[in-house]
Amino acid sequence: MKLVRYSEVAAADFAHPIKANFFAAISISLLLISATLLPYSIDMATVVWGTGAVVHLGFTLSLIARWIKQSHEVIHANPAWFIPVVGNILVPLVGVKLGYLEISWFFFSIGSVFWIVLFTIIFNRVVFHHDPLPRKFMPTLFILIAPPAVGYLAYINLAGGEIDAFARILFYVALFITALMFSMVRVFAQLPFALSWWAYTFPLDAMTIAICDYADRTGSTFFNGLAMVMLIVTSLVIGFVAFRTIKAVMAGKVFAPE
Repeated sequence: MKLVRYSEVAAADFAHPIKANFFAAISISLLLISATLLPYSIDMATVVWGTGAVVHLGFTLSLIARWIKQSHEVIHANPAWFIPVVGNILVPLVGVKLGYLEISWFFFSIGSVFWIVLFTIIFNRVVFHHDPLPRKFMPTLFILIAPPAVGYLAYINLAGGEIDAFARILFYVALFITALMFSMVRVFAQLPFALSWWAYTFPLDAMTIAICDYADRTGSTFFNGLAMVMLIVTSLVIGFVAFRTIKAVMAGKVFAPE
């Protein structure tokens, strides 16, 4: 609707060094929707998955080319940069099941390598730069959970369901970052509501699914219990963020000019 009614504003958003990254959430949504369609219609899932993969590759090429051609300030680097590039890791979740193994490896390779590159850049910006993340961007730190959590799930598909050393590395890195975020709960609890709160949801979803999968494959009693705890916590977080969002919409604080 914004693209149709306010095309100039949408174009300005895509030219913005931070806002442009969120456009890739469109193609990521298509990839996630294809996973829900798979049990009901392989043809429909294939069409939606293929569209999402092609569109996401387009966003990835466009934004990386922009990073190379244009000058950026260190303060522009934030976890949202993971969305267009590291989002490629999502492709194998459905691609392998549809039989597109090589294409899935292609996207996984892009996402996993650039995850390491971008993680280094963003960690440097967060730890060493004199300008801290603005308070409204603090929730995006949860996005750091998503690449290793989704990467574990994607790699398990690519590796034929076997939990090898690399799978364990991805899983335990995701688990550590999750623990790190929860250790900072007092910081996040003091933040005023912003739409960036939605950054809490998908990473926690991904981590919950990863723990459930790991528990099923290992038969670990500990991880079975942790999976239940994460499921409850994630459900509560999603419900609370949805409630605060609806409340903000009703108060006219969303969909308003900056």
